[in-house]
Amino acid sequence: MLEKEFNLLNEPWIMVMKEGGETQEVSILELFRKAPEHRSLAGELPTQDVAILRLLLAVLHAVFGRYDINGNFAPLASPYAALERWKALWDKGSFPMEIIEKYLLHFEDRFYLFHPEHPFYQVAGIEKATSYTAAKLNGELSESNNKSRLFPQRAGSQKLALQYSEAARWLIYINAFDDTAAKPTQKGLPSPGAGWLGKLGLITAVGKNLFETLTLNLVFLKNGGDELWGEEAPVWESEKVKSEERREITIPDNPSALLTLQSRRLCLKRHEDKVVGCELLGGDFFPKENALMEQMTLWRNASKKKTGPPEYNPKRHDPSRQLWRDFSVLTGQSEGNRTPGIISWLARLKGEQLISRTHFHFMTAAVKYGDKDFFADDVFSDSITFSGELLTDLGESWVNRIIGEIETTDRLVDQVGQLARNLVKASGNAEINGPRNAAKEQAYYRINQPFRRWLASIDPHKDDDKKDELCSQWWEQAKGIIQDLGKEMVNKSGPQAFAGRVEKDERTGKEYRYTAPEAYNRFLYQTSNRETLNRLYKKED
Repeated sequence: MLEKEFNLLNEPWIMVMKEGGETQEVSILELFRKAPEHRSLAGELPTQDVAILRLLLAVLHAVFGRYDINGNFAPLASPYAALERWKALWDKGSFPMEIIEKYLLHFEDRFYLFHPEHPFYQVAGIEKATSYTAAKLNGELSESNNKSRLFPQRAGSQKLALQYSEAARWLIYINAFDDTAAKPTQKGLPSPGAGWLGKLGLITAVGKNLFETLTLNLVFLKNGGDELWGEEAPVWESEKVKSEERREITIPDNPSALLTLQSRRLCLKRHEDKVVGCELLGGDFFPKENALMEQMTLWRNASKKKTGPPEYNPKRHDPSRQLWRDFSVLTGQSEGNRTPGIISWLARLKGEQLISRTHFHFMTAAVKYGDKDFFADDVFSDSITFSGELLTDLGESWVNRIIGEIETTDRLVDQVGQLARNLVKASGNAEINGPRNAAKEQAYYRINQPFRRWLASIDPHKDDDKKDELCSQWWEQAKGIIQDLGKEMVNKSGPQAFAGRVEKDERTGKEYRYTAPEAYNRFLYQTSNRETLNRLYKKED
């Protein structure tokens, strides 16, 4: 077996989707060469795609943070130069391959999946690590040595071995999203937590093709401001492969180092041209609090003191919550939150008229962990599209109106939950929370697509004087959806609910009568108009 084998620059391993919808594996160089012809990354999981996207972005930062698109050595020295270089790259519409190839081939020896000294994203000859089979390495299975999936997507020999191309994709993934199951080799070592991307509320911009997606996410100015990054230092440029277990570091000051962070120490095991497992240890980590170098996450203020300085933590995504419901977090308008760096960057580009596209499309991807991140429970993704003008000064007043409409929509949905609660009481069922939560989930499901269409239709440039009209249109549509659902719930509530029952409040001793007709009439009244609905919640406040 060859000591050096499977070079990622030349061997096909990254899954992409072509314009026609078919998928294929391509090498790193092929991907950059034909990026405008590929619609998107198309790996086994959306989280895997994000992990690989960040690897590709690290290459672009390492190149264009130092060289202009003509290949001249010119490190970015001012905000103007950064914006000018980004604009030149975007207008070109494809990547200048001569400089990219020259750079990558200079480090070709560092891109071998198997190498006696520095295999890619690995530590050669790692010792005293936790050994895993390929079933652990494969994120579609996510099995440990002690726990198997009940319904695995692979079985038998397919489960025990991976092709080199598959293993390369999952190597990038597990470094980014690994759980906390692996034990340290000695007592007293700190916990690194889940892989860095597993700690985030990941969000990326999505373009019409892979060139656009990569370029949109190429943030040349920190958080879209005027601060330049530090000197680029991707992992493959390091003279020495780091092998220290669970090593706390200072957060990198440059994107290529952060994008190639080695959250795990890994070493693939191969047998007869297949990867059969890996060795794994905890790797580099840093505190997630105020880790504002990270550009691809939502944030929340975790400070317990209202008057003290903010402490921003990554805001993980909730699989039960649609992304549009966090619109205020995306735009940095919610109290105590901060705009994701990628959104601030695109706002800068749009505000300075460096990009003419009318709408931006954003995608999230996340792993849901269980039991203190000890195992991966689920993988999910979501997306949102809205006018780019909403990120500029022109759209500021519209953003506030949209946030208000979302708040009102949440209150409409809450009334569906209250109706479900009252119907349950009328029928004599002791279980309240389950039906109430199920009703609210169904309400959000029905509102989901109509709200996305309404949001995407808003054009602050054309609709600045039509706020009241368009918001009224959404109110009527949302009210209709909610009231239709309420009517269905009442019709399905059964004879006992219509007959009703009397329930005594244990705290006050008062008796209350619950019937389906009374609950429905109260529901219709409370959702009849904005004023009545909002007045109800003002009273509660």
